[in-house]
Amino acid sequence: MIEIHFILVEPAVPENIGAAARAIKTMGFSSLRLVNTTKHLADEARWLAHASNEILDNAKVYKSLKEAVSDIDWVIGTTAKKRRVNQDYYPVNKLNELIQHKASTIKSLAIVFGREESGLTNDELSICHTVSSVPMKTTYPSLNLAQSVMTYAYNLSLLEIKPIKDEEEKDEESLVALKAKVETILSQIGFVPDSTIYNRIMERLMILGETDIHLIHSICNKINENKEK
Repeated sequence: MIEIHFILVEPAVPENIGAAARAIKTMGFSSLRLVNTTKHLADEARWLAHASNEILDNAKVYKSLKEAVSDIDWVIGTTAKKRRVNQDYYPVNKLNELIQHKASTIKSLAIVFGREESGLTNDELSICHTVSSVPMKTTYPSLNLAQSVMTYAYNLSLLEIKPIKDEEEKDEESLVALKAKVETILSQIGFVPDSTIYNRIMERLMILGETDIHLIHSICNKINENKEK
């Protein structure tokens, strides 16, 4: 089963954190990560959590988003604004299909939410492998933080992932392993990490389905075999 984590970056309103914790528990999840805040300790957060205080008590706090996702296989950032022309944006109702297509290739997934007033910065979005948004009929008013968390939590609660039979094979054929292989090959042929094409390739790589992941694994393995001859 895929571990699903909800990450809030510098939330400023304790009530939003409490309401988010309530949404997470209501939809069957338990992992809340916080970046650069202690507002979850406020009484207001606990009042809104309403029988979900263990989510707040067990929340892990990190200094930066990079640190918070260091052990996550697939990071999905949320935003209400389109920041880059060449970046694909996936509506929340399409995420389950993407996740299901990955099946046994990932162990963990994080959904990242930005600040109430300004969302995620461009640098923070660049840390995310995929960017998602909630389609709305109007551009204003937008959903608040807790409402966004509930929307994603509800959607993810509908996921049905088949159990993994062979954990060792899963590690070998995982999306993380493929990412490492492709990064090495791109570097060897002259594509630097800061280049547009490098970032675009890695972005598209992270949304591949299980069949394509295994296919690209085979291609990378063949390339590496030929280099060793």
